[in-house]
Order: sequence, then C-alpha cells, then structure tokens
Amino acid sequence: MNSDTPATGNPSPEIPQESNHSLFSRQNAMAFVLVTGLFFLWGIPNNLNDVLIRQFMKSFEITRFKAGLVQSAFYFGYFVFSVPAALVMRRYGYKVGLVTGLVLYSCGTFMFWPAALARSYNLFLLALFVIASGLGFLETGANPFIAQLGSPESSARRLNFSQAFNPIGSITGVLIGTAFIFSGVELKTHDIDALKLAGTYDAYLRMETMRVIRPYLFLGGAVLLWALMIVRTKFPAIGSEREESSAADKGRFSDLLRYPHFLLAVVAQFCYVGAQVGTWSYFIQYVQDYTHQPEKIAGYFLTGTLACFGIGRFTSTLLMKFIQPGTLMGVFALINIGLVGVAVVHPGWVGLWAIFLTSLFMSLMFPTIFALGLKDLGPNTKIGGSLIVMAIIGGAVFTPVMGLVFEATRSMAMAMLVPLGCYIFVAYYAFIGSKMRSAPLTGVVETRA
Repeated sequence: MNSDTPATGNPSPEIPQESNHSLFSRQNAMAFVLVTGLFFLWGIPNNLNDVLIRQFMKSFEITRFKAGLVQSAFYFGYFVFSVPAALVMRRYGYKVGLVTGLVLYSCGTFMFWPAALARSYNLFLLALFVIASGLGFLETGANPFIAQLGSPESSARRLNFSQAFNPIGSITGVLIGTAFIFSGVELKTHDIDALKLAGTYDAYLRMETMRVIRPYLFLGGAVLLWALMIVRTKFPAIGSEREESSAADKGRFSDLLRYPHFLLAVVAQFCYVGAQVGTWSYFIQYVQDYTHQPEKIAGYFLTGTLACFGIGRFTSTLLMKFIQPGTLMGVFALINIGLVGVAVVHPGWVGLWAIFLTSLFMSLMFPTIFALGLKDLGPNTKIGGSLIVMAIIGGAVFTPVMGLVFEATRSMAMAMLVPLGCYIFVAYYAFIGSKMRSAPLTGVVETRA
C-alpha cells in the first residue's frame, strides 16, 4: 500500500486510489459469486427478525422490550461464535468455516418447527441463537475473504459491492414475512374478549404462532443447497492464507491493541449495528404509532426502506471510485444525524419519511467500517475480522435499550435518540478514528489509504 504521509503522521489530502483496480480476477469468479451470495442469504433472517418482533408481540402477548429480546438472542449468537469461527478458519481455511456456518444456519431454521409446535418463546430464542451462530461464521469469513480477494486498493469498493446483495436478502426476508407470516388479523380489545368468551382465543394465538414454520423450513433447505455448492467449488488461497502457510506467526489478539484504527472500528461497528438493528426492529411500530397504518402496510414500508438501503449500497460502490470511503461515510453519518433528529422532533408522516431515508445513508457503513478497520492488519486479519463481527452484538444491546426508552417515555420517537447517538460516533470514526495508524513495534505513526 502507498503511504500518503511521512512518518510524522501529518495527514496529506486524501486522494481516491480505487478507480484503476478491478474488483476480482476471472479465475476467482465462481468463489466470488458463491461468497457474495452469502451476503444475500444472511440478509433474509436478519430482517425476518423485524417481522418476528411484531408477530411475537401478537402471538405471545408480550411487551416491546421482551419482543426486543429476539434481537438480543440473535446477535448474542454472533458475539459468542465469531472468535471460534476465526480460529476454525485460521486452522482449516475460509471454505470449511463458511460451510460450517451454513450448516448451523440451516439447523436453526429447522428448530422453528418444534418451537412452534411447543408454542415456546424460549425455544424460538434458542433457534434464533443457533441461526446467528451460523451467521457469525459466515460474516467472519465472507467479509475478510471478499476484502482480500483482489487488490488492497479496491477492498472497500469490492466489499461494498458484495454487501450490496445483503439488502436484497433483507428485502426478500421482509416480503416473505409480510406475505406469509403476517395474517393481517389485528384484534381490538373487544374482539379478544369475544374470542375468549367463545373459547377460541388460544386457537387464534396458536394459529399465529404456526405461521412462522413454512418460511423457515424453506429457507433451511435453500441454505443446505448453497453449502453443497461451496463444498464442490475450489477456493483460492488468498492474502493472509498464503502468508500463514509460509510463516509461523498467524497473528495474536494482543497485536491488535497496537492498531487504534482497528480498535475504534470495533466500537464504530458496535454503534452502527445498534443503530441499524434498532431502527429496523421498531420501524413497524413507529409507522403504526404515528400514522396508524395496519401491520401489512407497515411491513411494506419496511420493505421500501430496505430497498433504499440496497440502492445506497450500489450507489456507494460507484461513488467510492471518486470519493475516499471514509469521507463518504462521514458525510452520510452527518445526514443521518439530521434525519433522525427530524424523526424525534416531528413524529408522524414527516418523521416516518425521515426514518425511511436513513437506510439510504446507513447503507455503506458496515462494509466501510469493516474494510477500514482491517487495513494493514496482515496476519491478524482473520482474528481482527472476528472481533469486528463480534461488535454486531450492538444489535442485541441497543434494541432492548430502545424498548426501555419507549416504556419509560411511551414515545417511539424518543427511542430514536438511541440510534442518533450511534451515528455521532460513526461520524467521528469516519473523519478521525479511521485515520489513526500505528506501527506495531516501533511506535512510528503512519497514515495509509
């Protein structure tokens, strides 16, 4: 990589260097396609959770805080399994890790059947934990694999391109949930009283619970098929794997403490995922609270904001050919601070459209933070990537916090102050934190593109 500054650490003007580098070579095309497909596959359960939160509030008659535990169970799976995933891939390679993740993912989806039959909320939470444990393997492997599958100068652009397929999966998940999980039946208090009087209310709740089975069984079968295709495809030994095969040093967690840009990336990712997951988890509730639309219409609004997210991913990939990734992310973070502020101050249709548009500008944040955080880590790339994936637990932390803010204020608009604070830190990382580089042994400060 080219150094943009002398060893004194004084930054020079940022110059985009990505436009002259292709995303990947022809011989790596099949591996690139199959791993990029994983971004689509893990987007589906991530945003099916947003539908499940609303569905479980109805079928299990629980509060918004308790329903928010769906995200806690899910993202805790990422937190627990990200480091084991990195260790597996450091020993056996990316391919073994990715197949392991897909198998765990499918096992979790199949657990929805007994959970629904038992009508057990805790079993559903366990199933979501297992799904997320598989996704922890996938994200720990897929993100650094794509980042290293080509020129380092095009890593952020390449990762944004692959990540652009994630919102397509997210949209698919919400559409599946809205069409096949939401029944469209929303009972008022007098309707519930009538069903209880007739002795049919429990049957109604059971029917609502059973609606989750078919989509998840179908998803589990598709995931196993994708795992089989990866098994049958030859993967290249890339970047850090080639280095590790010829060097005794495969990286140490203690080494990562010498990279301030990486440490701040972990915090930034924690905040960003908290903002993203919290916003989408309660988006349906925001729509229903302030515009009084039925659940299916609110679900389609969620689909629309995810479409904005996808457009943002592809658009960001193009813009990064001309604008330095960190600068672009910082501008987008500032825009989202303003949009969320509008949603807090003006709840209603104006606030709805403001929240709707935040997805467009949050779209580049995950892959850009990931790519910037992994810069210059060398043999520490895999374990560094696992820690950034562990930061996804921000979704488990901030979502129930938003539920608590709602219960304290009875205002979903006030709960949006939580993601607003998260975007403030992302803006700091984009403009300042991502520029901090330290030479691990000598202490000489460097700044690299």
